[in-house]
Parts: sequence; structure tokens; C-alpha cells
Amino acid sequence: MKKTILVVDDELSIRMLLENFLSDDYEVISKENGYEAMTWLQDGHNADLLLVDIDMPMLNGFEFTENIRKQNGMKNIPVIMLSSKQKSSDRIKSFTSGADDYLQKPFNPEELQVRIQSIFRRQAAA
Repeated sequence: MKKTILVVDDELSIRMLLENFLSDDYEVISKENGYEAMTWLQDGHNADLLLVDIDMPMLNGFEFTENIRKQNGMKNIPVIMLSSKQKSSDRIKSFTSGADDYLQKPFNPEELQVRIQSIFRRQAAA
């Protein structure tokens, strides 16, 4: 059974790119903002990894990740932040919000795939 990756990004082009690139190996679910993604998860759906943009309407990536880390059953879902933000302070805030990794847009999809595989490999070894 394929692992499920939840993509949370308000940019349709990014969601489509990730769906197309990752769908051979993973089940990819896309939501366009943090509120929509949080609702989907709270409705009982599961994800094995979250790819989260920072700048989104309604519930930004920082808020979304902080909320995930407070929820039983969701605390340990790996989160990779994807953002065009270049400041070190934004990367630091991503990690203090609960992210496990950070990748700056534009990104190489192959690099993202290797980072995802690395996270799943570490989980399997634990």
C-alpha cells in the first residue's frame, strides 16, 4: 500500500507539479490552505507526510504545523515546509513551529523526493 502525502499549498501549479511527480510512488492528496487540510485530517483521514507552504490564506503554514503538533495522532507526522521565503528567520520559525525539514522554492523535485525517502527510511529504522 502506498504511503499518503498531503500537499498543502495555495498555488495550483505547485500542487499539480507535486501530484504529477510524486504520484507514481505515493498517494498524493492536495489541499489549498491550512484550514482545508486541518479539516481533512480532523475528519479522520490519515497522511504519512505533509508538504506545507508557509504563505497561505486562512491558516498559514506556521499555524497549521503548530496545530498539527498539538493534536493526538498527528504529533509525529513528518512535515516538510516548502516556501519561497529566503530569510534564515523564516527557516528557524518553520523548525520551531514543528517542521522536520525546509525546502526553498523553486526546488528540484528530485531533491524533494530524496528528502521524503530519507524521512521514511528513518521512520522504518526506528
